[in-house]
Amino acid sequence: MTSANDGFGLPQMSDAEMLERLLSEDPDRTDTEPEIASSIGEQMLLMGLRTMPRSLRSRIRDIVSRVPLGNAILVGGGIGHLSAWLFDLWCGDPSIPDDVPGVKPDSFIIVEEGARFGVIIDRLIRRYNAESWSRVIAKPWIEITAEVTSWSAASASLPSSARPSDIPLPVSLVIIDLPDSDRPVAASSAFDILSPGGIMIVPEPEVPTGDVGFPVAGEEPTEAQSKVIAFNQWISFIKDVSANHSVSFVELSGGTLAIIRRVT
Repeated sequence: MTSANDGFGLPQMSDAEMLERLLSEDPDRTDTEPEIASSIGEQMLLMGLRTMPRSLRSRIRDIVSRVPLGNAILVGGGIGHLSAWLFDLWCGDPSIPDDVPGVKPDSFIIVEEGARFGVIIDRLIRRYNAESWSRVIAKPWIEITAEVTSWSAASASLPSSARPSDIPLPVSLVIIDLPDSDRPVAASSAFDILSPGGIMIVPEPEVPTGDVGFPVAGEEPTEAQSKVIAFNQWISFIKDVSANHSVSFVELSGGTLAIIRRVT
């Protein structure tokens, strides 16, 4: 049996029951787009940017609302679409003074490699008055995790407050919002720095269809071939982590969410 002290603050229940409760839709919330997020979504359409389906954004918000928050990370900030959903959950609508905010994380790091988009996200953080606990890092995710891993190994004997890191540790929540081809590697590196009991939420890459052929030696694979390579990496990653950790899937109208809980 799993108790409330095991990390989710839910009544005593089995691991399967706990995950079912965690991943379910919140009946007290709707999938109506928050006002600021709606404006960002319109901008993304005009800019021709990839958007995560609303059903996935809504369910991510519902799941996050039930997860005990410590240090949270969003990998793939874009221009702040999903971030706006999360800020609305934690802070409420900044245009409504009487809106009751939710429980904020200790820290919220938004990783967006594109410096131009990072400036836009920084404005979003200020709009929600979240500067004291949120910030954007314009740096490749793989580079960040590699540095965290090496720093942790080199400074294992030091107190956590003395360990240099771009991100606050331990990491209790990671959300991946990257293109299909980038998700498997990003998820694998995120899992490496996830603390015991931590949760990772990542949309499952699209299942490739049709015959795409084999990459030609010395040439870049086609977009379709890259999708196949990425999906195979994803299957391998899920197979590896599911051997010793909790992995669940939520099928929604716009895709499937994978939720991975690190056990040890």
